[in-house]
Amino acid sequence: MSIGAIALVVTLVTTAVFSLIGIVNASRHRINLEDYMVSRNRFGGWMAFATVVASTMGAWILFSPPEVGATSGVAGIAGYCIGQAVPSIGFVWIGPRIRQLMPQGHSLNEYVLHRFGNAMYALTLLIIAFYMLVYLVAELTAIAKAVNILADVPLGWTALVVITATFVYTTYGGLGATIFTDAIQFVIITPLLLIVLAIAVGNLGGITAALEPVRLNAPELLSFSNGPAIKFGLTLVIAIISAEMFNQGNWQRIYACRTDNTVRRSFLASGLVILPMLCISGLLGILAMHFGFNSDIAFFSLLQELAIPIWAIALVLILALALVMSSLDSLLNGLISVLILDLRRLLPQSNENGLLRLSRILTVAISIPVILVAAQGYNVLYLFLLADLVCAGALFPVLYGLYNRRINGMTALVSSVAGIGVGAIFFPKPDFSPWNNVPFAGDLLVSFSAPIVVSVAVVLIWNAIAPQSDTAADFEFSRLKTDVKAYSEVLPTQD
Repeated sequence: MSIGAIALVVTLVTTAVFSLIGIVNASRHRINLEDYMVSRNRFGGWMAFATVVASTMGAWILFSPPEVGATSGVAGIAGYCIGQAVPSIGFVWIGPRIRQLMPQGHSLNEYVLHRFGNAMYALTLLIIAFYMLVYLVAELTAIAKAVNILADVPLGWTALVVITATFVYTTYGGLGATIFTDAIQFVIITPLLLIVLAIAVGNLGGITAALEPVRLNAPELLSFSNGPAIKFGLTLVIAIISAEMFNQGNWQRIYACRTDNTVRRSFLASGLVILPMLCISGLLGILAMHFGFNSDIAFFSLLQELAIPIWAIALVLILALALVMSSLDSLLNGLISVLILDLRRLLPQSNENGLLRLSRILTVAISIPVILVAAQGYNVLYLFLLADLVCAGALFPVLYGLYNRRINGMTALVSSVAGIGVGAIFFPKPDFSPWNNVPFAGDLLVSFSAPIVVSVAVVLIWNAIAPQSDTAADFEFSRLKTDVKAYSEVLPTQD
């Protein structure tokens, strides 16, 4: 049996098993629109922790961190780890805050609509949708590349199989099925990641022998004082923190947690667990430099060079599939959760059952263009950085509005647009070269720092010059409790 045939069997069986698990779990519950979107206050302890970790750890961890490890070394990996862990830890405070302000809420854009008005809402909706669509494409691209490298399976076929299996249980069971399968996938991901590391290190003759060529030929990769790597690490910190705050999957899980304490414990624990997982992933990239591999497929090029046995390739595929499905289902359900607010507004006569059917249809429809783009095999790291940029400009005003009454919709909008526009001037082309002659053009750290600095400056300047006595313009947070209601309270359930 050829490697390609074995890879196809492993892919089909693994995706089918996860899909069946999700369907069986969903069939045990009566699902309404509210359960489908947020599963409010349903999960505690272990399930909450496992779903936060699993939904965060997609197949990208086999591509982006290894590429960073192979090009920026331990300093870059440290930046990646900090950037990915800080948002989870940040939700320890932000999560309970939004639950208290908007206890019947569903999404970040819903908060923005009621807090800042239609204009800022439209911008936030575009940012969230763009980020999550890019995330979807990046995840499908990652798994398609993985199977293609290991077994020469066409990119489009893998993308089609994986997303089909994912939306079968996602469209049927919604967030509840997603969270349940996340817990199963987390149990699989953690040991398999350690096994894959052990296989790579073992085939290279141990950790000392594996790192010796790196120490001789690229010693800067093993140094925390590597200036360019530190700079890139700082870039990743800003970029990832910005993006994760606009990941609807995080906001859904805030509401799915049973209590505020569940939110605090699950997100804090997930942030701590993410650190070693990404360290392992980045180390795989440094090991790939044993043979000089330094692209986004560094880890898989390493596996090819080592000529690992078929059973090991099967384990790597199962790991990659568990990773990708744990994030794809969250992204699909999260994207629909974001759009459902507008479906309610565009179709005011629709009832709960009708919107539930429509949301399922949209989940399938979104998958089609995502598959087509994923089949092109773009660089996964660049896709993420592009999405992260638009998030960076709106990060400060959106979060600041959770705590400060004085910032209004116009200030939030102007500061966000200004930040994104300035960041785009410095952002590089796909080959990471500048697209204009502006000083510092193409510099990633500048392109991500500028949106934050500009948006913060606009907001603070406005607060400084705005009339201090104009208390009538200050936002009353109590409005979020009265204006935002559960779908079951505002929608009829019968056709």
